[in-house]
Amino acid sequence: MQPVHGLHHITAIAGPAQENLDFYAGVLGMRLVKRSINQDDPGTYHLFYADAEGHPGTDLTFFPWAQMAPPRMGHGLAVEVALEVPRDSLSWWAGRLQKYGATLDRVTSRFGDSVLPLVDVHGMRLALVESVRPLSRRFEPWSGGPIPAERQIRGLYGAQIWERDAAPTETFLTSALGFQRLATEDGWTRWGFADAPGVVDIRETPDARRGAWGVGCVHHLAWSVADDPHQLAVRAQVEASGGRATPVIDRFWFKSVYFKEPGGVLFEIATEGPGFAVDEDPQHLGETLVLPPWYEPARAEIERVLPRLTVPVAAAHENR
Repeated sequence: MQPVHGLHHITAIAGPAQENLDFYAGVLGMRLVKRSINQDDPGTYHLFYADAEGHPGTDLTFFPWAQMAPPRMGHGLAVEVALEVPRDSLSWWAGRLQKYGATLDRVTSRFGDSVLPLVDVHGMRLALVESVRPLSRRFEPWSGGPIPAERQIRGLYGAQIWERDAAPTETFLTSALGFQRLATEDGWTRWGFADAPGVVDIRETPDARRGAWGVGCVHHLAWSVADDPHQLAVRAQVEASGGRATPVIDRFWFKSVYFKEPGGVLFEIATEGPGFAVDEDPQHLGETLVLPPWYEPARAEIERVLPRLTVPVAAAHENR
């Protein structure tokens, strides 16, 4: 068994791209580290938000498909994304989010963590988490954003999933990806890794309808592998466990393999390199539209259909 190395990224579906950018870069203070296109739908942006260097495990990405309807919540869908924040920062974050009109719930406890649930600008459920578990995480604070380093989002913590029947998914997580069962609480079972970020909280919802994608929901969860041989080994484990995996697809900044877990949630295994700095100066990530080389001949046509974006200009550490 070769386990994955926790979360690589999470990709979700957004509404208008500028509104998404204003919320994630302007309000949450994540750095836009890559402004590119959906390589399967090149008339759509693919926006990547992460820490200052775009480390795997810090990266929340979006396809702005503003024409889509809202999602149909139900089983076979990831229903919430959790982001890790530093200890003793939730009250500060609650004040900031209230200032910007975000929809918040009260701070609660999950598996010993302090959690602030909220809803983003397009209806996606988020949670800011102060983790009680020590996590091995690469994180570089971003000096160019509105959030002081000691308050910044540290990266992805995990996701919640609804399943009609949890057992096949839980077996698959262990046999194909190397997850461990961590705890059970209030109808949720937490799966993850000893010290890597990337928990999956599963709730069995046999009476719910089948979920469907829409604006404001998760598109897929991507799990990290070190390199090409590791990816091929995990791909073989996926297929041996009954998954139907795609061939390896070159996304230029990493390589990807896609498959659905038994309950229907789309998963990906993505390599940790070469990374976002392979084609941009690290000091200027995300400032211009970057295309994989095979799309460069179509740049003029692509730029004509994509809306212009303006990165929010933040006052230096406006809420210190």
